[in-house]
Amino acid sequence: MPIEIEAKMKVENFDQISAVLKAQGASSLGEHIETDTFFDTPDRTLLAADKGLRLRVALDVKTNKTEALLTYKGPVAHGELKKRQEIQTPLADPHAMAMLFEQLGFKQSLRYQKRRQSWQLDSCRIELDEIPHLGKFVEIEGFSDQAVMNVRQKLGLASSPLIKTSYIAMLSAHLHEKGQNVNEVLL
Repeated sequence: MPIEIEAKMKVENFDQISAVLKAQGASSLGEHIETDTFFDTPDRTLLAADKGLRLRVALDVKTNKTEALLTYKGPVAHGELKKRQEIQTPLADPHAMAMLFEQLGFKQSLRYQKRRQSWQLDSCRIELDEIPHLGKFVEIEGFSDQAVMNVRQKLGLASSPLIKTSYIAMLSAHLHEKGQNVNEVLL
């Protein structure tokens, strides 16, 4: 059972983080515009169970190539870091998968885009994410709590508050608070 272990922190900008990543010898893995589409039943069964069904299409900013992934996310476990079961598989035809979900009774609950710069440092993947309405975030994902926390320390983010809430939950709450009844937030 693959487990995602992640630290997420909100930041004002990426300047200092980018400089530290370069100084630490991190490898750039590219920049993408990711379109995440979440599906749920009409009565929001997955949301109620703290689960997610996501179809992601990532557009490489430099090459214009796209990659699609289907992801299931399980409920978030208790603890300091965000931990949850995550099962992913590549997709050849995301449009066909979306139509298949519709035929099975799943509906698009929210689609949003984000700009993501990806890096590799030590055994962790670092994502610099910019999400409309929410701002800028750093995610550190690794194989263990210690690996994630070590990279968090190296990046100078040890005192930054950890966020366990998902982007979709934060964005949904923001839209609800603003009285915006939309199911798409694009760049």
